[in-house]
Amino acid sequence: MKKTVFLPWLRSVLIVSLAYSFLFTAAAQNYYPADIGNTWVLESVDGVERSTYTLEGSETDDGEERILLKITTEELSTGEAETDQYFLTVGTDAIQLHRTVLEDAVATLTADFPTPVTFFPLQLELGDKWQIPADAEVMLVGGLTITGKSTTNLEVVGFEDVVTPAGTFENCAKVRLELTLTTPFLNLDSTTYQWFAADIGPVQYENSDSLIFGLVSSNLLTVPEAPETTEEDVTPETPPVEDVMPDPSPEEDPLPEQPSEEAVVPEQPSEEETMPEPLPYDVTGDGVVNILDLTFVAARFGEADADADLTGDGIVNILDLVLIAQNFGN
Repeated sequence: MKKTVFLPWLRSVLIVSLAYSFLFTAAAQNYYPADIGNTWVLESVDGVERSTYTLEGSETDDGEERILLKITTEELSTGEAETDQYFLTVGTDAIQLHRTVLEDAVATLTADFPTPVTFFPLQLELGDKWQIPADAEVMLVGGLTITGKSTTNLEVVGFEDVVTPAGTFENCAKVRLELTLTTPFLNLDSTTYQWFAADIGPVQYENSDSLIFGLVSSNLLTVPEAPETTEEDVTPETPPVEDVMPDPSPEEDPLPEQPSEEAVVPEQPSEEETMPEPLPYDVTGDGVVNILDLTFVAARFGEADADADLTGDGIVNILDLVLIAQNFGN
């Protein structure tokens, strides 16, 4: 599937830095109510993906009770989905992350934080800045282990009105997230934005490719009740004209369209057209998709390099790294 969304191990590290942008509770202005049972559904403006966030609990992790955040991302055209889990607590000053478990078809990531990581302070003001580090070990299919370290710098850069499919939200806190990812063979920088509405939570997200996700539903949205009606308020509907017109008589029935004398024979595709093109995942040409191919593509990240642009979208990005990872070992 596609998905705001990701190379499995890289997606896992990036989602760690993204997840905390969806977890926020403030005392005076509650920009992200972190109560068990809360849900938020955001969809991309291109209609391709849907992300559903749910807070469940209480879950036991290492003998301690945690709130479980589940993030399920679905490709709407195929129904394919991936679910990530985050074990959290809400303290007096901040929401904290203790552990993550992220699994998909090609990789499993587990990150433990002996010292809990602060996702968000409980109050936000314009100009507030903070930082979050993350370490992770990822086991790819085939036994390859990759370690990564990320540092995300966050800043409240403004308060704006936001229009989404779920409605218009005023004075939303806009948070900028600048991520730096370092691995033994790859360095990446990424900037994303998240908007939070008071007493609602996350209402809009912009990924590093400038794709917008907007809120479509949440159990925190209030639906106005319909006004009561009386019999005097009810006006009988006038049937449409086509409903009162009599059916045509048999003499008026139009003659069925006669097929043409010359039958059209569909053109058969040539043998070349029916043969699928080979997938160029082995970009180094050594006969196997391995770490060399991943390094080759990563070194050209953000460039318009046809040899590394596996998706053909004009730029080397996360989607190209995903193709390499999904075919690792082939």
